[in-house]
Amino acid sequence: GAEEYGFGTIAMIAEGCVMARVCHLNTCPVGVTSQKEELRKKFPGTPEHVVNFFQFVAEETRQLMAHLGYSKFEDLIGRTDLLKESDAQMERVAKTSDMKLGNFFSGVPNTSEDRSFLRASLAGGQQVMKEENVHSNGFSSDLDRQLSSHADVQKVIADNAGETVVSFPIQNTDRSTCAMLSGDIARAHGNKGFNGKIYVEFNGSAGQSFGAFVLPGLNVRLTGEANDYVGKGMHGGEIVVVPDINAGFVAADSSIVGNACLYGATGGDFHANGRAGERFGVRNSGAFAVAEGAGDHCCEYMTGGVVVMLGKVGRNVGAGMTGGVGYFYDADGSFQNMVNHEIVKVQRVITELGEIQLKTLIERHYELTGSERADEILNNWEEEKGKFWQVYPPSEARTPVVAAEAEIVDLRVSASAPDGEMCFLPLGKVMTPEQAQRCAD
Repeated sequence: GAEEYGFGTIAMIAEGCVMARVCHLNTCPVGVTSQKEELRKKFPGTPEHVVNFFQFVAEETRQLMAHLGYSKFEDLIGRTDLLKESDAQMERVAKTSDMKLGNFFSGVPNTSEDRSFLRASLAGGQQVMKEENVHSNGFSSDLDRQLSSHADVQKVIADNAGETVVSFPIQNTDRSTCAMLSGDIARAHGNKGFNGKIYVEFNGSAGQSFGAFVLPGLNVRLTGEANDYVGKGMHGGEIVVVPDINAGFVAADSSIVGNACLYGATGGDFHANGRAGERFGVRNSGAFAVAEGAGDHCCEYMTGGVVVMLGKVGRNVGAGMTGGVGYFYDADGSFQNMVNHEIVKVQRVITELGEIQLKTLIERHYELTGSERADEILNNWEEEKGKFWQVYPPSEARTPVVAAEAEIVDLRVSASAPDGEMCFLPLGKVMTPEQAQRCAD
């Protein structure tokens, strides 16, 4: 009798998930949620597995509905009279064997004949059935089609050379803007073969998934604000979001992009002159990003890339983070309480390369956005750099931006001999003939 339903984990199971419940540890035994190549090779899934699963779900659903005498889902909404308690199913499990569902159905109205509750009233009094399409954006928004079909844009893609700059207004019903254009580039040149430059300038309030799947060679600038999922799945290029010059608020204290920005990004650069929502950089695998604060769960499940925060963040920073590095500006000394210390470590920026990386990203941020917060930090760098914390997981502990040189001179590689004994070799040294004979490659 429900009005809607959804599929979640079962779709992952269809392509090989074994529910090992180690998604956040980078040790998935079938490579669904791992960045380790040896584990990813074990991934058994194909798109056809998921397609076949849903086809059989649909087939069985049609059989059950036909048995009941119905052909549309809409005819089943509210039909609790079609439900019957199964004693056999209840007795299969001890905890439900004594459960009685009779009271659950008592007092439920009979909706088998009166279906008026499915009607909705529009402005003006017009009545429509819920299954009717009251509004649809179609395959994609008109804006995305305009952008993708622009003559100058198409020429740069076709020639695989040159540059062009185009401008468009944008509104919050324009979703996944730039995804279609990125698809055109990928079809023509793959994910790394585009040598042209396309600069797109937007003005307004962008809808969900602005700049999704942006590729190298595509630079996007938004003057205004954006909703959730900005830069979702981006692989390269550049996304810049700045407030309107007449916005009338302090950028560093105001939200300018929504939740889950850079979800699953594998490359590119992102700069937001303002705060982000929750789960910023979730599952980021390679993008370099600067924002001026964020909500809870920043850098969650991150496996690569760099995130710089120039303002306060919410709780649970770095939960499930197995790769990449984060830099967090801590003006009031409260940051340590916001970190999930289960996996990640926290330290000041102690290496020269770490400082160079941090400062370079902030300088670029100021250059692209004119950020007042970035300007203040850069103008007083020697003092302000000491207010940054560096967050990193164990996989980054020996990298030059994290570890001082003195800490890594004794780094050794190991190999296992056939008899189980471990052979250790300092980096830069050569195995003796005896070691080479005894140890595995």
